Amino acid sequence: MKFKQVTLFGASGLIGSYLLKHLLKDSEVHLINVISRKPFYLQHDKINNIVIDFTDLNSFSSCIQKSDAVFVSIGTTMAKVNGDKTEYRKIDFDIIYNIADACKKNSIKNLLFVSSLGADSNASSFYLSLKGEIEDSVEILKLEYTSVFRPSVLLGNRNEARFMERIAQFVMYHLASLIPSKYKPIDAEIVAKSMVNISKDPKAGFNIYHYEEMIC
Repeated sequence: MKFKQVTLFGASGLIGSYLLKHLLKDSEVHLINVISRKPFYLQHDKINNIVIDFTDLNSFSSCIQKSDAVFVSIGTTMAKVNGDKTEYRKIDFDIIYNIADACKKNSIKNLLFVSSLGADSNASSFYLSLKGEIEDSVEILKLEYTSVFRPSVLLGNRNEARFMERIAQFVMYHLASLIPSKYKPIDAEIVAKSMVNISKDPKAGFNIYHYEEMIC
């Protein structure tokens, strides 16, 4: 599958920044629509920055049109929303679902998004149940190709400090040989590279990728 144009949501995040890096290096990708709330910091001949209002449903449809693939790496933390679960849901569920729904309405066949290991709508954890809920809701849309990536602890340097995540990274990195492969920490760049590779040869239907599939 060859690309002329792709769309990327979440380019300023950890995985998203690596996605952008690999898409920029890819000679088969001619245009990258980088969607953001405010002007994007990086300018490049292949980048078309589109600033949108994420509460405006029509804006999702307008910015993904003619895309050969849509990449989504969007998420927040409880700290960023001051512990407000409603605000958290607006980002981790509503935005992702609205992107997927816009893909369905505009006949965009190829959607790839980041979820989390352990995602399960029946989980007792708010975080994992919400991740499971968005997966279930997107699956119902029945896009031609939906690829879901479920990393465990992500390795890499974030722009913002996440103290507990840093501890988890350190512990899991040093215990990696003892951890079943599915639960092993994974470098964010590997996740991003896997997303780009799989986008070019996606499996039909709704498919979930864990550690072993991402490091191939």
